[in-house]
Amino acid sequence: MKKGFFITGTDTDVGKTWATIALIRFFKSQGMSVVGMKPVAAGCKWLDGQLKNEDALLIQENASVDMEYQQINPYAFETPVSPHLAAKQTVKSEVILQAFYDLKDKAEVVLVEGAGGWLVPVNGEYDIADLAKDMQLPVIMVVAIRLGCINHARLTYQAIINSGCVCAGWLAVCVDSKMVMQKENIATIKNKIAAPLLGELPHTLKKDFDFLAKNINSEQLL
Repeated sequence: MKKGFFITGTDTDVGKTWATIALIRFFKSQGMSVVGMKPVAAGCKWLDGQLKNEDALLIQENASVDMEYQQINPYAFETPVSPHLAAKQTVKSEVILQAFYDLKDKAEVVLVEGAGGWLVPVNGEYDIADLAKDMQLPVIMVVAIRLGCINHARLTYQAIINSGCVCAGWLAVCVDSKMVMQKENIATIKNKIAAPLLGELPHTLKKDFDFLAKNINSEQLL
């Protein structure tokens, strides 16, 4: 594995998956092979006799290498709540880490998308933050640019640093097309956070991931 990143967000529904797929397309455009995983997912639906997550399926579809669904998403739960509440069995970190170890040598880049925000519990004693730390991956923070984003971004960034992880940078995802002073909010976060801004993903209703990938700053990631 040449590169690896853990993708986290300032909250749930901030655009983590679209950002993850945009990153996959970006690295592919640089001639690199990419795989990804979403270790824990809630809000899954039955498909072909198995619970599957829409976000994990997108990761599977866009990967450079064909992989079984279970490799990408070891734990899939039906109820759309925090994983530790949705799980009908204890989520075991060793199962997730083994899937990660099996996956990371299959391509030049591996991207791991977390669930919810940085401190979402995976089980009674283990958070998303612990996953990133055990995987020893630098973190890319996805910030939904909407009202409250400055506070959410600064708190999440500080939590990442306090966890002992490296923040490789952050992505501004413009989820609110009508937000007042959008550019000024992004500039404020940029000035308040030591990690570099890796790109601004404009608001779009289409799953045009190549378009989104073109808004990622290549010099910061290569």
